Amino acid sequence: MKITGMETFLTNSGLRNYLFLRLTTDSGLTGLGEATLEWQEKTVETLLHEWVVDRIVGVDPSHVEALATDLIRDQYQGGSTVMTAISGVEIACWDLIGKARGIPVYELLGGRRRDTLPAYANGWYGGARTPAEYARKAAEAVRLGYTALKLDPFGTAWKTLSPEGMKEAEALVAAVREAAGERVDIMVEFHGRLDVPTAIAIGRRLEKYRPRWYEEPVTPNSLDQLKEVKEALPVAIAAGERLYTMEDFERITAMRAVDVLQLDPAHCGGLGMARKIAALAADEGITISPHCSIGPVALCAAVHLDWATQNFLIQENFSQYDVPWRKEYVFGEEAWRDGRFVLPSKPGLGIELDTSTCARHPYKKNAFPSLWDPLWLKKFTQN
Repeated sequence: MKITGMETFLTNSGLRNYLFLRLTTDSGLTGLGEATLEWQEKTVETLLHEWVVDRIVGVDPSHVEALATDLIRDQYQGGSTVMTAISGVEIACWDLIGKARGIPVYELLGGRRRDTLPAYANGWYGGARTPAEYARKAAEAVRLGYTALKLDPFGTAWKTLSPEGMKEAEALVAAVREAAGERVDIMVEFHGRLDVPTAIAIGRRLEKYRPRWYEEPVTPNSLDQLKEVKEALPVAIAAGERLYTMEDFERITAMRAVDVLQLDPAHCGGLGMARKIAALAADEGITISPHCSIGPVALCAAVHLDWATQNFLIQENFSQYDVPWRKEYVFGEEAWRDGRFVLPSKPGLGIELDTSTCARHPYKKNAFPSLWDPLWLKKFTQN
């Protein structure tokens, strides 16, 4: 089996644009991947057609590790854009291998390692502004079966928080804790907003609400700052979604700068690289919780990784809080039921792309504003 071509499909999903890709082969099989990168989808698409496709046509997709590592070596400049392009193609190769062998991708990654696969909800608080509205939406998510919820209560904060800002953030977290109950985990997302002293101060203030973790409390590009916050607080620290290379992950795990590593298979080189990163984390006693804030193909790939990974903790899930047509992008297996992911059974990723849905929802430039622009709050709270 050899790769003969690649198609890309750029489509809008409300506050996001998704970039799907499909590899074709001389055997007639096709492989599905996703190369979505916030605010850079068109750039990634250009890179796929300008640079990647010429290096993969004629290659046997079963040689996926050599293909991916050669692309990572040859791309030279590095960065999230090229790593996302490589990841999308790499994931599509695993889909092809699974289809060719008649088994799910998680079996290719080492086989099932757990009985259940839990998820935490993200995006559930869209449309909420007040503590009462956050409480109502938290209760709704719990009724859907979620046992864990994540929220960013910090508005558009940057580096510091005023006393009023701290009070407002605490009120939101307190409301969610009361509404969700004691058995539901709460993850507090910072989006790298704060400096070290402020992150420590608000972290101590929120301890009483028993957060499962604090995510990116400071810039994720400074692992030294991240470790400083980790050592100052008794709450677990999570980060890693904005790391892209094996060297980055080697350093963050060796430093033990986090308790929960949030590698993103759609950005870190694909499933094979993600498996190696998870092994690095396991050696240091670090669990993984893959990041996935993008589309259904990337989520499906992450779920296959999760089923095959011993030190997996919990999977992020935006899918129930996306646009109504999200479920129309792909068809195949049911992925989700009662707050948990369902074990895949079909070959490959187990899904196929509905290109007509992509065509009905064309790309929108700058669909999602900066997280430090008040416009993002306005758009998000209009959900």
